[in-house]
Amino acid sequence: MPTPIIMPKQGNTVEQVLLARWLKRVGERVQVGDVLCEVETDKAVMTVESSVSGVLLETFYQEGDTVPVMTQIAMVGEAGEAVDAPATAPLVSAAPPPVPTSPPAVVPTPPPAAAPRPAFNGEPVGVSPRARALAAQKGIDPTTLRGTGPEGRVIERDVLAAAGAAPATPLARALLTDPTLQAPPEGSGIGGRVTARDLIPAPLPVVEPVAAPVEPEPTPAPAAPRDDVTIIPLRGVRKVTAERMRASLLNSAQLTLNASADARALQALRQRFKTSPEPLGLRGVTINDLLLFAVARTLPNHPDLNATLDWQAGEIAQHRRVHLGMAVDTPRGLLVPVIHDAHTLSLKALADAAAALADRAQSGKLTPDEMQGGTFTVSNLGSFGVESFTPVINPPQVAILGVGNVNLKPVIVEGDVQHIPHLGLSLTVDHQVVDGAPGARFLRDLATAIAQIDLLLAL
Repeated sequence: MPTPIIMPKQGNTVEQVLLARWLKRVGERVQVGDVLCEVETDKAVMTVESSVSGVLLETFYQEGDTVPVMTQIAMVGEAGEAVDAPATAPLVSAAPPPVPTSPPAVVPTPPPAAAPRPAFNGEPVGVSPRARALAAQKGIDPTTLRGTGPEGRVIERDVLAAAGAAPATPLARALLTDPTLQAPPEGSGIGGRVTARDLIPAPLPVVEPVAAPVEPEPTPAPAAPRDDVTIIPLRGVRKVTAERMRASLLNSAQLTLNASADARALQALRQRFKTSPEPLGLRGVTINDLLLFAVARTLPNHPDLNATLDWQAGEIAQHRRVHLGMAVDTPRGLLVPVIHDAHTLSLKALADAAAALADRAQSGKLTPDEMQGGTFTVSNLGSFGVESFTPVINPPQVAILGVGNVNLKPVIVEGDVQHIPHLGLSLTVDHQVVDGAPGARFLRDLATAIAQIDLLLAL
């Protein structure tokens, strides 16, 4: 009997995913654990594995389709087995009772009235919390709606559809408070969701046109031949990065401060680690690991920067724990996994965590939970020869540190000019939340920690 392959849940907040590509084709034999397809959320690319061995008999979604989690996407069985259409509701025993050969002696009682929809604490089951809140705001009874979420669950877009509005991202909803903007009937996001980039100018009041002299239209330049252009669809991680970076610059007042730190102690310690005894496990510790360690130990003294901004709620959350994001360049684009509670980790534990997250990012195996909850981000471009740059804040965070390469810097020491290696540091802060002085103090303390990294390790 064929076995259904179910789209697994991808974190607590993900209701749908984009099916990026099938890695197995119908008719191919698969084994338990073989990767069947790649899927994308708004944060990461993940894989779906086969839970059984057999032949891939059928797939129910195409590449580029939006797939609700916990729904059937394929069937695996033996060649020649019949495949039924995928179920649209939870699988239950629905076989009708056998029909008796003779009618029963007793008169059948009429069927009982349909049981009311189950409820919990007065709220209907099968309605997401966001859908319930929006339904209350719009004055809509969510129990009357047909859900399009997993297992018929009523989700936010169902309420928006009932209210005559297209589903929108939180940023798009915030921007729509501006009367000069309006939403199109359908967006470019997952499931037709309207994103910030989809918003269009609202129509202006009609003004009687003034006659103007007619001028000949300029002749457009000839389009480049298609053979000379490579077309890359803007989707998946690349599209999410584009949206987030654009939204970051549109909705924050970003200020970048540049400084440098004496890198001699950093380089000397790295050299000692490279020649340290193998049992210590420190040979793989990099300059970037030492830098992440210094940042994690400096941030608790600067709560203004270890913070997130909720503009809609009008709240700034200053975090006591440091959840350190690190930008990773991958074949699929920029990803930012998070080292949780980085301020509590030893240097070796932090280096091991950073290496493991970077490996999973490169192979596309990061989970949504490994990319959520960051309170501060570090982006290191020093290995590319970059001296300084303007890193863009990763919302809802309010600061990000850019790291450049090590260069010789002329410094006056006891009246003489000495050329001392310095590490470039670029701190971008959201000036809505962080002023220049707190940012400068953080850079000063971080530069001291880097210059005295051996002492910081002893604390």
